[in-house]
Amino acid sequence: MLKVGLTGGIGAGKSEVSRLLVECGAVLIDADRIAREVVAPGTPGLAAVVEAFGEEVLAGDGSLDRPKLGSIVFAAPDRLAVLNSIVHPLVGARSRELEEGAAKDSVVVHDVPLLAENGLAPLYDVVVVVDASPETQLDRLVRLRGMTEEDARARMAAQATREKRLEIADVVIDNDVPLEVLQRRVKDVWDELVRRAHGDRRESQESQGSPQPRSPQE
Repeated sequence: MLKVGLTGGIGAGKSEVSRLLVECGAVLIDADRIAREVVAPGTPGLAAVVEAFGEEVLAGDGSLDRPKLGSIVFAAPDRLAVLNSIVHPLVGARSRELEEGAAKDSVVVHDVPLLAENGLAPLYDVVVVVDASPETQLDRLVRLRGMTEEDARARMAAQATREKRLEIADVVIDNDVPLEVLQRRVKDVWDELVRRAHGDRRESQESQGSPQPRSPQE
């Protein structure tokens, strides 16, 4: 198994890259999706968030009002730290469960928005960073997601700098390019990840002195 940490700044296009990797055959563990699951109605996670931030962060149907909560935490680093202390342990536990269920020769891609911020790079065999200029990020957030420029800039500022993300990267995928160029780059990265995953498996078998039959993909 090859454990890949995939990250990138908000609006960099990480979701598109993760989608393309899944099309190639990756097992995706999406931290954002899990983060929504662990604060769904009726969960201990949601109860903890309400205790910390008050019932005003609830929508009318009892679910978490994510835009409301976001407007609170992204404007105040101390409040963001409180939210992270609640959600991150829950996300980590669920991610480990999903990883343990993957096949031994899988390429498991952990889509982790705050990988750089939380010093998580050592947890992965390879760190892939999806990179885009701040101008591109801002344009996508305003034009495609409908954020105000002020909100978009606040969310960008709450994350690690572009330079900090690039410092931890083993592989960089430039997403200031047309889609067809991005697709080719992702395919090249995927081929390398598969080689590494299968190579690591063969090395493990050889070190044990008992080679096992390999799948046709190897």
